[in-house]
Amino acid sequence: MAEEAAAKMAEAAAELLERAARRDAALEELRALRVALQAVPPAALRARLSEHHLGALFGLLAVNDREQVSACVAILERLLQALEPLYVIQNLKEELQKGLFHPDDSVKILTMSQVGRIVEDSAAVTEILHSPELLRQIINCIGGEKIAVAKEAIKSLSRIAQSQEGLEALFGSSLLGDLRNVMAMSDVVRYRVYELIVEISSVSAESLNYCASSGLIPELIGELTGEDVLVRATCIEMVTSLAHTPHGRQYLAQQGVIDKISNIILGAESDPFSSFYLPGFVKFFGNLAVVDSPQQICERYPVFMEKVFEMAESQDPTMIGVAVDTLGILGSNVEGKQVLQKTRSRFQNLLSKIGHHAKNAPTELRLRCLDAISSLLYLPPEQQTEDLLRMTESWFTSLSSQPLELFRSISTQPFPDLHCGALRVFTAIANQPWAQKLMLNSPGFVEYVVDRSVEPDKASKDAKYELVKALVNSKSIAEIFGNQYYLRLRAYLHEGPYFVKAVSTTAVEGAE
Repeated sequence: MAEEAAAKMAEAAAELLERAARRDAALEELRALRVALQAVPPAALRARLSEHHLGALFGLLAVNDREQVSACVAILERLLQALEPLYVIQNLKEELQKGLFHPDDSVKILTMSQVGRIVEDSAAVTEILHSPELLRQIINCIGGEKIAVAKEAIKSLSRIAQSQEGLEALFGSSLLGDLRNVMAMSDVVRYRVYELIVEISSVSAESLNYCASSGLIPELIGELTGEDVLVRATCIEMVTSLAHTPHGRQYLAQQGVIDKISNIILGAESDPFSSFYLPGFVKFFGNLAVVDSPQQICERYPVFMEKVFEMAESQDPTMIGVAVDTLGILGSNVEGKQVLQKTRSRFQNLLSKIGHHAKNAPTELRLRCLDAISSLLYLPPEQQTEDLLRMTESWFTSLSSQPLELFRSISTQPFPDLHCGALRVFTAIANQPWAQKLMLNSPGFVEYVVDRSVEPDKASKDAKYELVKALVNSKSIAEIFGNQYYLRLRAYLHEGPYFVKAVSTTAVEGAE
């Protein structure tokens, strides 16, 4: 019965399609077709579809009638899904080109999403490489007002550039000129092109080579030292992305870019506008240190550490936030922690400032402090040497006169973000024996850990569960906490994060 109904629907849809293809269909019929297609499985449509149907529907987009355009977009969306990407690019190339030109954004998005399907298909993508006109249109879409269209264009071009042929097509032909023309439209569009170039460069040393030879990467780097402070701030983010890959870092070092950035931080002292770009430049080094070698970076560029400390010690909440984030990044691995430890009392004093901010600053900065503290204090089990455990313990005590109570008071506040942030600090130290002893000796602390009633929402329940898990999985916990508490924690872990005790209710006669 159901099959019969489906066949009838397919029949009705096919008739409406024919009318649409002859351009006889009124708006009502297009709407009826739109509805009918939702009910017909794509496979049933495929057999009845041919280019003339699709060509005609694309033709119907050429009118200045929003309702008709909107109906046709919905119809095409459904029909094109039923077709292989290779078929689409082989038979509807011109239609796609016109679609990317179309004044209506919904048509551009429809077409761009088809391009997205084509570039993900290994057979279809080579067809696009032999369609310079279509590629030109995709490049022009980067300059579109609609951010969704521009983003999809960047994504597609980035995908095209993943093959040697694609790199050749984009950088070895007149299309490079089209990229440059689009860049000239505005600052915003220029950044979009840089974003694309950095994405392509991240794929391999060879793709970086193409982007560098095209002159676009050197231009991006040139903007770092340009006069416009806001441009600098945007461009350093892109250059930071470039430093995420080993070949990107090597290129930046060879071109002297890392030294350049270090010099800009040095010169920032005398620049009244440095607060615009300084945060990004300092973050660049933080990211570089963590993927490279914190010790080498900090020794080679002493200005970086000096600046981070200066910013953290300042009174400016924006600067403090960036410095705290950067310290969290730097101290996320053991080598970075040791670099910080070498600054001795200066870092210890800074920790007490960070502890103070975690308690008293505006919420956003408090959260960033809590995250940095978690990152700084965490030690993986295999790296828990006596020296490092002594170090994290001394850092913890530097945060406040009674650090455990400080974080406990933050964790009892009615703000889920802060509550979870404080729980993450406990989780970071949960596998370190000194912290377990502190927890055991703090009145009511272990009771608080196993009390489920204090976690109001999912995020808090998850954060508490992570804390329990970290405690249970620690080798020293049974010995330090003793059997009774250890078994209660294990039961909590076993019951899962969202366990609710069943409450038995007894009916009492005469009670309401």
